[in-house]
Amino acid sequence: MQESANDREYDGVGMKQGDSESAVGIDKPTGQEAREAWSSEAYVILVGVAQTYHAVITYKELAEEIQSRTGMRTKTLLHNWIGPILGRVVREAHRRGDPPLTALVVHTDDGKVGSGYKEVLAVAGEPPVDDELEREHHAADARLACYRHFGATMPPGGGVPALAPRLQAAVERRRERTEKPARVCERCFVQVPSTGICDSCG
Repeated sequence: MQESANDREYDGVGMKQGDSESAVGIDKPTGQEAREAWSSEAYVILVGVAQTYHAVITYKELAEEIQSRTGMRTKTLLHNWIGPILGRVVREAHRRGDPPLTALVVHTDDGKVGSGYKEVLAVAGEPPVDDELEREHHAADARLACYRHFGATMPPGGGVPALAPRLQAAVERRRERTEKPARVCERCFVQVPSTGICDSCG
């Protein structure tokens, strides 16, 4: 069965100039052409995400959407190709005067933008942010700018920056553990261990 031109699969993003699917008469885009198509589509997808207040998208979701829309798929591991694509988006947003759309992209497991966010800071001429939570709050401010800029329906007052839901939940759990007062034995006033039984009084 002849392969559809809209659903081509590539072993990587570094195809050599002139590579083609001569057997079915379909020219295979070069690595450069694939990256350009992916980054252009990523920009459109992220603008769509920015039109919903407090919305985010995971790296995995974005990668799948990019490949689905362009019809160009890769077997290369996600972390080996999505970074350069988002780097192009960062630079294009800066060129257009748009807020950094890549702040909308977070990791599935922890809801963080991750270390790749440093490119947003570098392109904007800002100093690097070493503290992880400070970096995430910076990204939250950038996301708020995206929602406002791209026409999301905002609440009264213009909205507030927010961490991604998964990260916010983790921060709140840590805060609860920290703020919860230690249990003290009513007899000897010694802190009771996690067993709930005083070591001194039994």
